[in-house]
Amino acid sequence: MEYCKYLKFFLALAPLLAALCGSLPARSAETAAGADEAKPAVQTVEDSLFLTRALWVDDPGSLRDAIAKGLSPNAVDGQGRPLLFAALMEEATKVAKMLIEQPGIDLEAQTPAGETPLMAAAWRGNLEVVKLLVDGKSAEVSKPGWTALHYAAAQGHIEIVRYLFEQSAYIDAASPNGTTPLMMAARGGHIHVVKLLLDEGADLFLWNQRGLSAVDFAELGNQSEIAQGLASRWKKLEALGMGKPKPQFDPKVLLPKVEAPKP
Repeated sequence: MEYCKYLKFFLALAPLLAALCGSLPARSAETAAGADEAKPAVQTVEDSLFLTRALWVDDPGSLRDAIAKGLSPNAVDGQGRPLLFAALMEEATKVAKMLIEQPGIDLEAQTPAGETPLMAAAWRGNLEVVKLLVDGKSAEVSKPGWTALHYAAAQGHIEIVRYLFEQSAYIDAASPNGTTPLMMAARGGHIHVVKLLLDEGADLFLWNQRGLSAVDFAELGNQSEIAQGLASRWKKLEALGMGKPKPQFDPKVLLPKVEAPKP
């Protein structure tokens, strides 16, 4: 366990060391444009090492002191991730809870990929922080593109899925290419989440822009039991006249592959 602990620490430092050696490309214009003055990048070695340690050991005290001395709670780490998002992804819950209570914290601050702290908490299965963000701070549950519901469904965190439903999360939220939470749960093999989504009214007759349905996603994920169950449900609904025709997709249009969200 000690070996794994220190290995993770040095792996976390790898981007910094690479940057010092000049082997990493400069940040893209898109990423640079997304980091405004309210979220300054950590530019010095001392700051990067300090933040790595604070998140690794989940030390809210030292980070709180740094904020009192002028560090913005909305600063980003070396990967362009807002500190709150980074803390949640590193499972530094104490640090995350401290940051959430900081004056001026931007709870909707996004990574270069458009991910929010709520999405990170949903991905990690941190129901306590999900509730803190939504109940206590009114974080946005549904937004255009990937959502916290996608992330919770993809990881099989059924209690977070239930909670998000209670907060009126849109069940058929579509990612930029039309992928839904049901599709993500099906591909991940999370049968209980699949059943819950269907019980709550998820639309089985939806396709993303590549023409893939939830049945297709289950098959692509080698989830034969889920694929068979969804296919059976599909046929029954069609027999009841509740099916939908598959839209026509232009085969000449090159569409992006469907990737699981990776905060």
